[in-house]
Parts: sequence; structure tokens; C-alpha cells
Amino acid sequence: MSTTTNTSRRNFLKTGAVLGSGLLISFTIPGAKKAAAAGAASMLGPQSGAAFAPNAYLHITADNQILVYLAHAEMGQGIWTTLSMLIAEELDVDITKMVVQHGDAWKPYNHTLFGIQITGGSSTTYSEFDRYRKAGATARVLLVEAAAKKFGVSPSECKTENGVVTAGGKSATYGELATEAGTLTPPADVPLRDAKDWKYIGKGVKRLDTPAKINGTAKFGMDVQFPGMLTAVVLHAPVFGAKVKSLDATKAKAIPGVKQVVQIPSGVAVLADNYWVAKKGRAALKVDWDLGPGAQVDSKAMLAAYKKLAQTPGAPASKAGNVDSGMSKAAKTVEAEYSFPYLAHAPMEPLNVTIELKNGQCQIWCGTQMPGMDQVAAAKVLGLQPEQVRVNTTFLGGGFGRRATPASDFVIEAAQIIKASGKPLVKMVWAREDDVKGGFYRPAFVHNVKVGLDANGMPIAWQHNIVGQSIMEGTLFAAMIKDGIDAASVEGVADSPYVEAVPDRLVTLHSPKNAVPVLWWRSVGHTHTGMVMETVIDELAHAAGKDPLAYRQELLKEHPRHLAALNLAAEKAGWGKPVAAGRFRGIAVHESFQSYVAHVVEISLNNDGTIKVHKVVSAIDCGLAVNPDGVKAQIESGINFGVSGALLGEITLENGRVQQGNFNDYVVSRMFDTPAEIEVHIVNSTGKMGGVGEPGVPPVAPAIANAYFVATGKRLRDLPFNKTILHA
Repeated sequence: MSTTTNTSRRNFLKTGAVLGSGLLISFTIPGAKKAAAAGAASMLGPQSGAAFAPNAYLHITADNQILVYLAHAEMGQGIWTTLSMLIAEELDVDITKMVVQHGDAWKPYNHTLFGIQITGGSSTTYSEFDRYRKAGATARVLLVEAAAKKFGVSPSECKTENGVVTAGGKSATYGELATEAGTLTPPADVPLRDAKDWKYIGKGVKRLDTPAKINGTAKFGMDVQFPGMLTAVVLHAPVFGAKVKSLDATKAKAIPGVKQVVQIPSGVAVLADNYWVAKKGRAALKVDWDLGPGAQVDSKAMLAAYKKLAQTPGAPASKAGNVDSGMSKAAKTVEAEYSFPYLAHAPMEPLNVTIELKNGQCQIWCGTQMPGMDQVAAAKVLGLQPEQVRVNTTFLGGGFGRRATPASDFVIEAAQIIKASGKPLVKMVWAREDDVKGGFYRPAFVHNVKVGLDANGMPIAWQHNIVGQSIMEGTLFAAMIKDGIDAASVEGVADSPYVEAVPDRLVTLHSPKNAVPVLWWRSVGHTHTGMVMETVIDELAHAAGKDPLAYRQELLKEHPRHLAALNLAAEKAGWGKPVAAGRFRGIAVHESFQSYVAHVVEISLNNDGTIKVHKVVSAIDCGLAVNPDGVKAQIESGINFGVSGALLGEITLENGRVQQGNFNDYVVSRMFDTPAEIEVHIVNSTGKMGGVGEPGVPPVAPAIANAYFVATGKRLRDLPFNKTILHA
């Protein structure tokens, strides 16, 4: 059984001690052996006199422990297991005997594609497929070489199985060979196992983190506790951008257990013996705020302005031919306007950071998707070098993009608190209300679409204007904005196979600014573009008098991976066959994060006309499915996440204030909202590997909307659907 490593400071020193001898494998940096040794020594932390620097990907100790270190964060998506599978496959060990741990913030863990340490973009498995296999394969080659020397035979005579090397009747465990193997020079390249010999890859493997999460030993950020630690909560501004004008903390300081009140740029922090006392102290604060222009933000007025703006073209994101000329030749046109609200991430585990500042060294414990950026941000606040800040990543109780914040807002806030207070050890906790009312959001968007059809009902002209805030602007990712186009705002439209096949087309973008902070949300731009594209295509099929499946098949005939997912989902759902009385079926297919997902949904209507989703049949082409069980679980998760956003999710603002606060008014799917039946089918594909954490989300809303049209003859174009239905 795989185990986790306790996050106590004492245990970090113990972990460092076991790294004193054995085999350590790392890549991505010149002089790998030297860097690996430095990394091992740095596990001793301040006692070693070295800067904080964590381990590499794989370590085998002399007492036969096989330690796997993850460059990415486990937040429910299953990479704790998947990355371990890759090493186990090439190392030839029993995967259940591995000890798995998150790697800390360290440059060797930088993403192979993005150049920073990040878990996001549904990219972990395919980006690490070679690196982690090579880590295992390199270790195996060195262990075999060490065994050959020990046995006095050629390496070619040695065999490995389940962590043991044998040759000529002799055998040795990997642990017995680790010290010798650690003295050998790694080869420049190593052979990888042929797919026909795989024992783990492509097979269903039970999650290694499940036992610890069941028995309560898994450590999330909220579980981190140290003696003498104070807890801090922050009174944030009621509107975005507001500043403290005056503060009276007299009553708060008089509450037993409240230790200190400090002002920081984002508000006022109360430090106390525990969370509940700190929260009570916060409630006793008297603050007068300078609200600033953020108090003028109103989501209804903003959407109205967006709709007006969407009637005119913005910056061109995709252009070909002459769209006006194309429209003039159309036998028929279809026009539609769509609106999408702000959405909160609302992870189950509230945001939290535990921070220690001692002897010019800082340690941070938190669930984060961007530990490297958090390390740099905290160092800047504290006047330290990044190497003096150690970020220990815990399990994440949900991320959905919120814990991948380029601004490092909650980590910076914790650093500001410990700096202002002078305390050595503080745990900062955001209540869920703090995040829902004052965090980051999926931007609100409006789409205005006009499509011209020829006499056969096929699109010949496409005009598409998109309005919504840029996620990338003002961040380190601003370089992704080219010629006024934030790629995250137009992905799924500008590069859609439907749009790219149209000879006369124009896709444009307006990126208005306001005080509301925005961020990626599970599946990013595809959350709105997928909905628009797949409902527009359904409308075009209806206008052409064609079956929605057949129409898509015709449009996608040059796109085999779209078709593979579409056809498999339709086949497994029994498309074209009758459904039960009172049930209605819709279909959608969308590509995102290099994967292709199709959903067929069955819905019914409640007595008040709102939607109940009963069944979803899904198919995905993600290339090689490293862990098919994990792929299915993530698509199931994406479906439920998509149902929640489609039917229920909405953040609204009045006078700059977010109106929602917790699950009572920012409603997410409960058990009774989720489909009773979900089937996930994996396309047997040799295509390029893609992600699975997010691609299950985008086709959900359009498939539901298309089923609603079958049920009522009415189109749903404003989200959330159930609110739109009730207010019709």
C-alpha cells in the first residue's frame, strides 16, 4: 500500500536523513548527478546550511524504500497514481510498495511545456509521460549495472522483477544495490519498454491515495497543525479595490484569545489562538472603507453593456474571405446571442496557508497548483531570496484553477500577515465566504453569432463577436495576448473545425476592463465557447432540416478524432432509438486540451419546467489512456462539474458587492442534481495524448441545451439554465 509523508517539520528532517545514501534520479538540469546530490542534502533544510531545495523524482534508499516525488499537485485528478505508474512501469517494481510525496517548489519540477512549476491545463500526464518513465528506466539501468558488478556478470545476464535483480542464481533487492548504483554515471539515453510489455500503462490501477484519504491520514492544508501556531483571518474589503480609511480594533483586541490585529494591503488580519476566536475578533472590528470605483460594478448593467458591445466587431481573432459578402449570398441566416455569468471555483477545502518565518528562512505549507510562483511571491514580500522560501505542497481539497493564481493572492496575504505581526508561525484561513465574495472568478461573457447557410443548409459565412474580460492581462502570462486577443477568451471558437471550414468568416473579441478579478476556471475559455459552438451547430442542423448527429458527421468528416468520439457516444447511447416517455436527448462534441469528448444526455423537465439530467453517455479520445480508470473518473467528475455550472452556477454583483457567499446561495450540484447514470467510453486511439481533467466539462451545457430544445422547441442561450427557465 502506498503511504503519504507526514507534513510535520520533524518529519521533513527525518526524510532528509534517509536521503543520506542511495540512488537519486533527476533530469532537466545540467550536471544531473551533482544537482541531485545537492537536492538530497537540501532535504536537511536549515541544519544543512544549504538553501531550501527539495528532492528529485525518484529515490531508492538502502533500506529498500522506493520514494516517488511528484512535480505536480494531487487535487483529486489522480496523478498521485498516474505518475507513479510511469516510474513503476520502467523501474519494474510493485506500485503498491511505493512511497509517494509531493515535490516542493524547485526548478527541476518545472513543467516540461510551460517552463514553470504548475498543475493545470489538463497536461500533467502527457507532459510527464517521457520524463517519469525515463526516471524509472534510468534507475533500472543503474541498478542492473550495480548488480552485474556485484555478481561478476554482464548486465545483459541480469533480470529484474518486482524490485529484485537476479542473475546466475544470485539476487539482490534494489535497496541492497542502491548505494553502489548511486556512484555510477547515468547513461545519456535509456531504452523504454515496448507497449506490448507494459504491466501498468493502459491498465486500470486503483488509486494509491485512496487508503490515506479514507483513514484520515492524508494531509491537506487545513490539516497542518503545529504547537504554538496562531490562526489568522482577514476582514477583506466589501468591494474590489477598496482600501481601509479608518480602523477601530478595540473590541476585537478585548476578546480572550485574540493576540494581535494588523493591517495589510488587502484588509485587516486578526490573529488568535484558533480559527473561531479569530473569526469572532474579525466580527468585532470597526472599519470605514474607501470604496473607490469598484462600488459601481453591477453585473446586470455590465451584461447589458456587453450585449451592446457584442453587436459590433472587436479585434479580429480569426478572419478569412469577406464575411459581409458571404452573408449576402446566404440562402438563410441564423442569429443568436448568449450570455454567461461570473462563476466561482468554490473548492470544498477553503483556501489556507501555514507559514513559518525563522532565522531568515521561511517555510510554507499549502495546497497550491503553482508552488514556484508562490515561492517567488512570498520571498518578495519577506525580502528573501526564493531559495530561502520552502513551499511544501499538501493534498488539495479541490482546485479548479483557483489554487493556480498568478497573483499568488492568498500566499502573499499570509506572508504579509507574518511580516506585519512579527509572529514566527501563523496559519491563515479564508472562510468559503471570503473566497466566494472576494476571490477570483470565471469571467462573464457575451457572444453574438450570425451564420449564413447555403441552399443545402451548410455554413458559408460566420460572424462571431465575443465580449469578456481577459484572464491573462496583467499577469505573467500577458505575453499570450497577441494583437489584442487573449487566446483563453476565444479558444474553441477561433480554432473550431466548424469555423475554420467556413470560407467567409470573422471572429472578433472585445476585452473590457472592470474591478472584478478573473481567473481560469475548469476548462477555461471552453466553458463558454463549447456551449456556444455546439448549440449553434444544433440550430444550424434544425434550420437545415437535418438530424443533429448526421449534420455534425457531415461537418466533421475531415476530423477523424472528433468523429471517433461523436460516433462512439452516439452508438453507446442508442442515438436514433426511442427514449422513455418524458425523456429527451441532446448531443454535443468538443475538443479541448488535445482531447475530444462527446456527450449524449437524457433529461426530463420538473414540474416547474426546470431541467433534471438523468443520464450521460460520454466518449473520449485522449490518445493513450495511461490509467483508464482514472480517465473515466475524471470525465465523470467533469460531467458533474458541467451540470453544476450549466444549471445552477452564478455570481452576481450589486453596488460592487458579490451577492453570494456559500453553498446556500452559490448553489452547486447536490447528489440529487447529478445524473443517476453516467457511462464513459474510451476511444481506442493512437492519436496524440491529451488531457482528461477538463475536457469533460465543455460539452455538458450544450448537450443539455440541445435536449431542452427537443423537449420544448425553445433554445436556452443564457446561463444558468434553471434560472433562465424560471424567469422566462
